[in-house]
Amino acid sequence: MDRPTIPDVLDRFRSYHAREPSWGALHVVLDDINLTDAHVRQGQDFARERGDEEGYALGEILLKMTITQRLWLALNA
Repeated sequence: MDRPTIPDVLDRFRSYHAREPSWGALHVVLDDINLTDAHVRQGQDFARERGDEEGYALGEILLKMTITQRLWLALNA
């Protein structure tokens, strides 16, 4: 598995956050800072229900990242 780096995905996460100030479908993960795979999948389920393709895709990226990377994005993106 290729682990994404923060510089590779930061602009994409910031763009999503600009459109979804409370992180939209990924709110539980990135706003409430619940960083487990289970929480990411929960966010993806919500994204799918809402038709939020970008939220779902960002969830796929998060699943490839470490908890530390997820935390950095939650605090800095």
